[in-house]
Amino acid sequence: MKKHDNIFILATANPGKIREMQTLLSKLNITAITREDFGIDIEIEETGTTFLENATLKAEAICKISKLPSIADDSGLIVDALDGKPGVYSSSFGGEKLTAAERCDYLLRQMQNKEQRQAKFVSYIVCAFPDGKLLTETGECKGTITYKPAGNKGFGYDPVFLPEGMTKTMAELSSEDKNNISHRGKALNRFYKLLKSNSEDI
Repeated sequence: MKKHDNIFILATANPGKIREMQTLLSKLNITAITREDFGIDIEIEETGTTFLENATLKAEAICKISKLPSIADDSGLIVDALDGKPGVYSSSFGGEKLTAAERCDYLLRQMQNKEQRQAKFVSYIVCAFPDGKLLTETGECKGTITYKPAGNKGFGYDPVFLPEGMTKTMAELSSEDKNNISHRGKALNRFYKLLKSNSEDI
C-alpha cells in the first residue's frame, strides 16, 4: 500500500453505509475516515444512469477535494417483478421525503398480488486516487421480497429483504452475519483483493 498509510476517505454521507463500510474496511486494515471528519460538506448530485456511474462521480469528487484516495459505494435494490425498479433510484423510490419505513411500505404496495418475489441487492465500489487511477468492484446478494417488514437492524430495505437460503430478513441479522453475506461486504472484500494486487502501482 505504500504512501497512503491505508487512510481512505468515504464519499458517502449515508450513516448506515458509513457504519457498515468502516466496520468492513477496518477488518481489511484500512482506516476509513468520513467526509465530516475531513470537513467536507457538499451535495454530490447523482446524475448517472447506472450504479457504476454514480459511484464514480462521488469517488472522483471527494478525491479531488481531499487529495486522498476516496471510496464510494452506489448500491440499491433490483426487483424482478418491478422490471428492475427501484434500481439506481432506490433511495428516492416513492418520493424524496419518505422515511425508510415508508419506502418499504411503498415497495410492498407495489408488490401486492405479485407472486414472483425475486430480488437482489447490488453494490458498486469505486476508489479514486489523486493520480487519476480508478479501482472498481461489485457484489450482489440475491433473495426475495417479503410480504411484511421484520427486524429493526440495518437500514433501507433490509426489513423486507430475505436473503437466499436465510430464514431472517437483513434487518433481523446481526451486523456481523449481514456483512458476511451482503452485497456491500462482498464488493468491499473483492475491492481489497484488487487493491492489494495493484498496491505497487498506487
